[in-house]
Amino acid sequence: MSLLHDFYSVDDFTAQDRKVSALISINKAHSIFKGHFPNHPVTPGVCMMQIIKELTEKWAKCALILKKARNVKFMAIINPEDNLNIQVELDIEEENGLISIKSTTSFEDTVALKFSGVFQKV
Repeated sequence: MSLLHDFYSVDDFTAQDRKVSALISINKAHSIFKGHFPNHPVTPGVCMMQIIKELTEKWAKCALILKKARNVKFMAIINPEDNLNIQVELDIEEENGLISIKSTTSFEDTVALKFSGVFQKV
């Protein structure tokens, strides 16, 4: 179950070994955009990080908790009215019950977020 109720949908999810590629759509009518920001919607970075966690959970087939965010770089604004298709790429390594990921979130040819972190199985 998504923590972000109706915030996004997964249009395509491809997992090959330790690589995941997902195409998602942000719900531009979601109530979060009324406060972030009225008439100038910006997808909150914390929501993008939650999407990465949920996609990693889909790959791992279990609940996860973020243990460490090693590198988080927000590089472009994701406007849900302009950026309909968001691509999320995950490179995953698993060792001793920990899942390390390197992720890139982009739209068109623009990288919006680079994230590296460690999740633990719950």
